[in-house]
Amino acid sequence: MAGTQSRGGGPLARLLVLAVLHVNFIALGLEPDFLYPLENVTIAQGRDAMFTCVVNNLGGYRVAWIKADTKAILAIHEHVITNNARLSVTHNDYNTWTLNIRGVKREDRGQYMCQVNTDPMKMQTAFLEVVIPPDIIYEETSGDMMVPEGGSAKLVCKARGYPPPKILWRREDGGDIISRSGPQGKTKVTSLEGDVVNLTKVTRSEMGAYLCIAANGVPPSVSKRIMLHVHFHPLVQVPNQLVGAPTGTDVTLQCHVEASPKAINYWTRENGEMIISNDKYHMTEIPSSSYSVQMRLVIRNIQRSDLGGYKCISKNSIGDAEGNIRLYEMELPYRKSRNEEENDTASEESNDVRSSLQGPLREGGNRVEDAGFLGGGGPPASTARRALPTAFYFITTLMYTVC
Repeated sequence: MAGTQSRGGGPLARLLVLAVLHVNFIALGLEPDFLYPLENVTIAQGRDAMFTCVVNNLGGYRVAWIKADTKAILAIHEHVITNNARLSVTHNDYNTWTLNIRGVKREDRGQYMCQVNTDPMKMQTAFLEVVIPPDIIYEETSGDMMVPEGGSAKLVCKARGYPPPKILWRREDGGDIISRSGPQGKTKVTSLEGDVVNLTKVTRSEMGAYLCIAANGVPPSVSKRIMLHVHFHPLVQVPNQLVGAPTGTDVTLQCHVEASPKAINYWTRENGEMIISNDKYHMTEIPSSSYSVQMRLVIRNIQRSDLGGYKCISKNSIGDAEGNIRLYEMELPYRKSRNEEENDTASEESNDVRSSLQGPLREGGNRVEDAGFLGGGGPPASTARRALPTAFYFITTLMYTVC
């Protein structure tokens, strides 16, 4: 224990050493000197900041920390002077002094000074920049809105932070933002910068979610989703107004409907009778966008009583519309049965055999009837007599072969 005390020394011993060093530094002409410059610090609000001051040859002089812009003394040596519990000073028992600021606030921003009480005074300064991530000011930012088709909409987005955030607008679906009020007339862009977006002569294609994104280089960026609803009366389009199908089969009728706000869609017969889903009818709606659907009606096992007119009807709070489709019977082309096709094939083969039996007979050279025809009359008697045995021979041979 004694050896440890002699090596470490108590407070009195440390003061004695400092006094001796101070005298020696003065005698040797050594004065305090900053080894490294004080570095600027940029920190996000709420984080901890730290300034480090390295002083050589301090001797008996003191290091003080001062907030330069307010001239407030924060600490001298290892003692905090200001009444701020978030500040502390540390010393590594050699030449490094550190000012610590916990949970930095915006008011902590400014210039800080590390000072040594020499004559003249020696000091170095650095700046503490406190940055604040962006934050949407909801009370000053637009909420979801509704406009009639052809009307105007003004989207506003406000944000706070430091540095002041920049606002960027995008459509959630990646579509274009259409501007019609600029000097260049109608323009389409995928993104737009600014606090305000003015939309004029709004169409249904501009309906959807718009994203207001605030960023200032301090993470994280923030955004707000603003839904723009464009209202218009229903529009019904019929791709095929005349549909044919054979009786006993199934058929599908289709209508394309656009409406906002959402419409009530249904089917009727031409006499006004409403159609409901059952074993005969099956109705579905397939969305194709936020404001359009495909109406489908499947009619099973068509009978003559199912033929005639059908209506697809769409109604919303603004108006209604309908489309008409007429269903008619389509006759399938006649198709022979398998037995009929086999009988036709056998008949054709039989005719081919008979034709071969009745064909011309020849024994090389020209046929005898050809010679008479070419000569202008019947064949000479001698020629005919010579041809008869030959013809009889071929007929006999052919019949023998067939039998």
